Amino acid sequence: MRHYEILANGCIPYFLDLDKCDPLVMTFLPKDLLLEVMNLEGVSYLKIDHTKFNKTKYYQLLNKLLAHTRKYLTTKSMANYLLKTSNFKGSGTILFLTYTAAPDYLSDSVLAGLKELLQERVIDVPKIDYLYRTYTGNILDLYGKGMTYTKIIDDSPINRDNIEQRILNKEFDLIIYGSVHRGLLYHDLVTKTYPQDKIIYICGEDCHDCSYKHLPNLFLREVNSHQPY
Repeated sequence: MRHYEILANGCIPYFLDLDKCDPLVMTFLPKDLLLEVMNLEGVSYLKIDHTKFNKTKYYQLLNKLLAHTRKYLTTKSMANYLLKTSNFKGSGTILFLTYTAAPDYLSDSVLAGLKELLQERVIDVPKIDYLYRTYTGNILDLYGKGMTYTKIIDDSPINRDNIEQRILNKEFDLIIYGSVHRGLLYHDLVTKTYPQDKIIYICGEDCHDCSYKHLPNLFLREVNSHQPY
């Protein structure tokens, strides 16, 4: 999140050893552009020699980074990527399941993007109330003091009742588990009712040997390329 916040604010982060980063970590981050900026003459860690620094080239690269951020790194772009990768072509509703309404950056970001794309066609259960502009709680009590991810979605009337029966009725075109490690609500029922290609799993944890890697349609935030997937 911090990387994206820096880029979205028109700044350029400096990453030590970025050239050694695992290719399957931060896969959407424009590493080549960042490395090009970091290798500009006069640039070093914690210091810029402005007698050598090429400001014109810097701003050219900054504009490229901003364009990349707007095209690929927004919540809407991430949600669109998830749907396209999953070959979702439905015109009905999506059930977005989490076990508890507790902050999870990847889960919350994807849900926000889905809401931007499909509005009330996305049903979050339970309701992730702190994402909505109608939230009345103290965001400072939330993880990271709620920075970036709170109160960003317009609220609208959504029916969250009788979810089990509606799953049985196959009312939803797609089921998404926002955080596979933090709870698989109704999972037995979902897997008995829906085919595998209609169930999406998201893992937003830091790089690890994910115990859910056997699941189909699993979207991992980070993958260690030395581990078999």
